[in-house]
Amino acid sequence: MLLRSRRKIAREVSIYEPIGTDKEGNEISLLDIIEGEAVDVAGQMDLKSDTRKLYAFIERALSPRERKVIILRYGLGGAREMTQREIASALGISRSYVSRIEKSALKKLRAGFPDSGEE
Repeated sequence: MLLRSRRKIAREVSIYEPIGTDKEGNEISLLDIIEGEAVDVAGQMDLKSDTRKLYAFIERALSPRERKVIILRYGLGGAREMTQREIASALGISRSYVSRIEKSALKKLRAGFPDSGEE
């Protein structure tokens, strides 16, 4: 009895073999369940390249304080996104000053980053 039940469990199953039906009565195979989204490798490589360019540009174009505000505000480099009020508290400055720093930094980034969409 034990051997028979183990044999049932251990049998090989084709990923194309029907394993059930959906709500509409269509057969569902294992492949339908485990099939994932197609990965856009070229898109991912472009995104990584653009991200590296952005970080390099941020390092060159912004002052240390502007860099810190932008990194904290937008959660860059794995940092947690913070509100202007939280940044002000962390840096010991006013929220309005954080707002001015952020606005200035974004203006520099838009003006100098290639393909920023601004003309």
